[in-house]
Amino acid sequence: MADPKGFLKHGREVACSRPVEERVQDWKEVYVPGSLLPIISTQASRCMDCGIPFCHNGCPLGNLIPEWNDYAYREDWAAASERLHATNNFPEFTGRLCPAPCESACVLGISQPAVTIKNVEVSIIDKAWDANDVKPQAPERLSGKTVAVVGSGPAGLAAAQQLTRAGHTVAVFERADRIGGLLRYGIPEFKMEKVHINRRIEQMRAEGTRFRTGVEIGRDLKSTDLRKRYDAVVIAAGATTARDLPVPGRELKGIHQAMEYLPLANKVVEGDFVAPPITAEGKHVVVIGGGDTGADCVGTAHRQGAASVTQLEIMPKPGEERASGQPWPTFPMLYKVTSAHEEGGERVYSVSTTHFAGDEDGNVQELHLIEVEFIDGKLTQKPGTERVIPAQLVTLAMGFTGTDVENGLVSQFDLELDARGNIARNDDYETNVPGVFVAGDAGRGQSLIVWAIAEGRSAARGVDRFLTGASELPAPIRPTDRSLTV
Repeated sequence: MADPKGFLKHGREVACSRPVEERVQDWKEVYVPGSLLPIISTQASRCMDCGIPFCHNGCPLGNLIPEWNDYAYREDWAAASERLHATNNFPEFTGRLCPAPCESACVLGISQPAVTIKNVEVSIIDKAWDANDVKPQAPERLSGKTVAVVGSGPAGLAAAQQLTRAGHTVAVFERADRIGGLLRYGIPEFKMEKVHINRRIEQMRAEGTRFRTGVEIGRDLKSTDLRKRYDAVVIAAGATTARDLPVPGRELKGIHQAMEYLPLANKVVEGDFVAPPITAEGKHVVVIGGGDTGADCVGTAHRQGAASVTQLEIMPKPGEERASGQPWPTFPMLYKVTSAHEEGGERVYSVSTTHFAGDEDGNVQELHLIEVEFIDGKLTQKPGTERVIPAQLVTLAMGFTGTDVENGLVSQFDLELDARGNIARNDDYETNVPGVFVAGDAGRGQSLIVWAIAEGRSAARGVDRFLTGASELPAPIRPTDRSLTV
């Protein structure tokens, strides 16, 4: 453990953000570079000798949090990095993007602000990269077996890295023009700069993983051809069927799914466009959906120079304290102010869109909404609360309902779906088709990046056992685990 009295001597401190007026002018990460290191050892010292570290249960990866907190407190960064990588292939991703269910489960959080686990994690891995401590881990020998991984998001990358290190020859297929999946094009640069993805890809290439971009399985390459070429297949294609809003006026120009809008902004940063084909510049922007993807749209609109930004949520405003039905150590639904919300805009809760109105050219101009409430568990409109807000760009960020069944992937493999519309699998992550496995959102449904990495690691173990009869790879979770950390 770290300092036995650390939690008594020190309060919680988090990373410093750059001033709003500065950061909305660029796409760099919002935090002040290097601001964590002066305080991180002190923050790590707050980790208690709690007996049972519930943070392990809160983290789907089972991260060894007390151990690397202790090393960070002692400033043994190499040992801290080794402990961090023992359970997590990509801590620089989770340290920036995960909502930190581990902190919700922190024992110190019962009576004080929790340990800054997420900040400690990202500090350790950034320090490791700076010190050149993150090395390729090529296998000592090859198995002679080949694996195709479909999708290069966090689940696909984790599965590919684990299987490559186990000695299999792995090829990752990505339908986009760059590797990274939603990490690349769904996460704005101000939340995670893409250098973090690029150097992991180079590490994986050095280990032997092969990457194929611009290839969509089911269209560009048939499933039968894929199965002939490879001994096993891992489907990590994500949950890409977005919820829509079937109300009058939905056909108007200027109404887009979030994943139509966000990737274009990232492509500007990549140098593909001088200006994005869809932009918020000078427009009244409405974001429908109160989750993280909605917040990403809000922050992107600020940087593009929106005239105003309004975020709508159909659910009531969450409380700032745990509700009675969400006791420690479960992951509570709390009111959260992200960096994007700090930058401005209005958040409106308990409202539902009734219809859109446009101009003579078919461009959206107005959004009509009404207040709603839950009565006996049923969502009910409140008469007399209708109002209109200006809307020249609308983004739909209402989540995803399941895997894409129209691209041929599901039908060509003849895969069975579960009751939730996800690809069904057993405890080894194997589908109804022998040798075909599924990991991440494609099998679990829309979830967190930390779950995707955990599932990729676990699926890799199932594939390794299928190919060799046994496996020494770790299996952090079972696919039937429906923890409240989702």
